[in-house]
Amino acid sequence: MKEQFQLKVSDILSRKHFETASVVAGFEGLHRIVKWVHVVEATGMKNLLKGQELILSTGIAWKNQPDILITMVKEFIDHGVAGLCIEIGTYISEITDDVIELANTHQFPIIIFQQEVPFVEITQDLHSIIINQQYQKISDLENYSQSLNKRLLTIENYEDILQFIFSALDVQIIFRLKNQSYEFVPEINRQEQWAMIEQLELAKTVPSEQIGLTPIFLFGQEYAELAIYSHEIPISEYDLLILDRTATALAQHLLRDLYVEEKKRVEAFEWLHGWLEGEHSMEEIYDYLVENGITTKHHEASVLIARLLPLKENSFPDITYLKLLSRSIFEQNGFTLFFVERRNELIFILLNNRSKKNMKERIKKAIDSVQHSEFIRKQCSAKFIIAVGKFSDRLTELHKSYQTAKEALRIQQKMTNKQPYYFYEDLHLYRLISQLGKHTDLQELASEYLHPVIQYDQKFNAKLLETLRVYLECNGSKQETANKLFIVRQTLYHRLQKLENLLGEDFMNHEKRVAIEFMLLVHEYLAASQPIKVSQVK
Repeated sequence: MKEQFQLKVSDILSRKHFETASVVAGFEGLHRIVKWVHVVEATGMKNLLKGQELILSTGIAWKNQPDILITMVKEFIDHGVAGLCIEIGTYISEITDDVIELANTHQFPIIIFQQEVPFVEITQDLHSIIINQQYQKISDLENYSQSLNKRLLTIENYEDILQFIFSALDVQIIFRLKNQSYEFVPEINRQEQWAMIEQLELAKTVPSEQIGLTPIFLFGQEYAELAIYSHEIPISEYDLLILDRTATALAQHLLRDLYVEEKKRVEAFEWLHGWLEGEHSMEEIYDYLVENGITTKHHEASVLIARLLPLKENSFPDITYLKLLSRSIFEQNGFTLFFVERRNELIFILLNNRSKKNMKERIKKAIDSVQHSEFIRKQCSAKFIIAVGKFSDRLTELHKSYQTAKEALRIQQKMTNKQPYYFYEDLHLYRLISQLGKHTDLQELASEYLHPVIQYDQKFNAKLLETLRVYLECNGSKQETANKLFIVRQTLYHRLQKLENLLGEDFMNHEKRVAIEFMLLVHEYLAASQPIKVSQVK
């Protein structure tokens, strides 16, 4: 490691005023780092200690009380103090054997002055060294950052950045992109790699002085991780700052690569649009996938359509960043993605890379992750209507998934009880309603069954339609219906009698009940776009 100068206890012994000082205990701890100097002339200092201080004292606090000294030395050791310097002769005459034994056991240096020394001059001298050392670190760190930023303009790949931090620190560099293998700079043999990876994984839960580790995030997702490993010298704060600056540079470089890559994908729009329309053969599809470096053993695919609804007029989100975010999340859930942009829609072509049986659950998980991401919550200027087409087992039949996704989107826009997204296969009766609507006047059909109830509600505000819907949902349970409507049973009985008068006493018979339930669904479906027509049925 290219070690930065750090003031140690051993360095202090060569400074002015320490010529006649002597070490009486803790010789093996002379390598301890000194970050500050305190003059302590009182007991009970443990709450003020931060670690790595050098303590100067005349011993007045424990004059004629040797038991207090051993207690204070224990506190110093427990709080990571670098060492203790005591002036002998003024208030105390010696360091007792039990204190020396304790200090030797814990490699805690105790230095004695045999004559009076000026503590003020000592603190000024040592603090000037420490402050200059900090200034030098800041300067070196700034020079490193500037040099790295200049290199970013010409760097071709992230390996150059890894080599740059290695040149600066001369420690083992470990890097891994998400779901890929670890890379080592410089290269080491396989056995050493395994041992180092084991230590690295352990350091993620139990911090190690030999390892510095930082994750690299893109769009709120962990995209990579960067680590440094030093076998002999502990990782310093300066090393961690260099690590942090390098991780930021790597994030910028990786983001730039992703952005450029995403821009290139725009050129594939025409071909992908033809795929959605069913214009390509299997051979053409395979050739296209190979050209894009994609190999898949699975043929399952689906189309997802996200319609963007701006929250403000003429305000649209950054589609490129939205695609980068979506790609990262869907790939983590086992899909290869292609995008097609059309007006205010973003079309996802999802190629499955895993088992088909949990394909739907993985799509749900990915959609939820996108919608709850920080980018969507804080920076996106639009909301989304999302529809997923049926799953296709052949890549040449992707157009069927596309058509069903469009159908699901159309249906969703006419539904009153809207959810964040719908799968075509879950729409069931709504699909039937949509198909009937192409050949039948649904408003007239719904009026034929519900006209008397709707007309009565409009005239008397009797809430019979709502009562009918809840009564059918509760499978004819009067108590459950009353509870859901928050009315007394006598009121419910009155409403049910009125429904029998309007719909007929047989309205709960199986076939008629099914028809009425279906027409209630039709009524709600049509009500989302326009009110149902109430006309006199002849």
